Amino acid sequence: MPDSPPSPPVSYLDGLNEAQREAVEATEGPVLVLAGAGTGKTRVLIARLVHILSQGKARPWEVLAVTFTNKAAGEMKERASRLLAGTADDWWVGTFHSMGARILRANAEAVGLGSDFTILDDDDQVRLVKQLLKDRRIDEKRWPARAVAGVIQRWKDLGLAPGQVPADEDSEAADGQALEVYSDYQKRLKELNAADFGDLLLHCLTLFRGHPEILAKY
Repeated sequence: MPDSPPSPPVSYLDGLNEAQREAVEATEGPVLVLAGAGTGKTRVLIARLVHILSQGKARPWEVLAVTFTNKAAGEMKERASRLLAGTADDWWVGTFHSMGARILRANAEAVGLGSDFTILDDDDQVRLVKQLLKDRRIDEKRWPARAVAGVIQRWKDLGLAPGQVPADEDSEAADGQALEVYSDYQKRLKELNAADFGDLLLHCLTLFRGHPEILAKY
């Protein structure tokens, strides 16, 4: 890979107002941009990314740009590539979950998965929880599988693996067996070499907390 920074056209600064340009050109320390919908935040972010690269502050593979949707990530890559007259294929630009999946596939064995693990969608998750409720003879009419799956996902959103759920976070769902179902669920996912969307973030936390060499790498 070449060490010299790309040379974009000056046009990436065209059309920015004074405040936007100030945000784009601030390359030392954090920058917080607060603005309403449709006011050009994404444009500012793309211009700032291009500015950082064009000034040699970072190389493309040293930049992490995270968005909430695949559409926004695709737009950022396409527009930045066009401004830099290059490609963004190896850049770290994507959603939180796509970034998590990328990290996880490269280090899957450290969390007991194969790199070819499958990713379950919402319906797959509910079907698996439904089977686990049946195995524990929990009445699904009283405790619907989708509701129990929601409890599990909430714990994952909090960054809590089964062994990390504190007593005051335990749930009365599933006849008070929600935590046990969660543990069963995670074991079953590993047996299936699978992960759900919550795992794409939770497993990364596990990697970084338990493997300092992996954390240092990223």
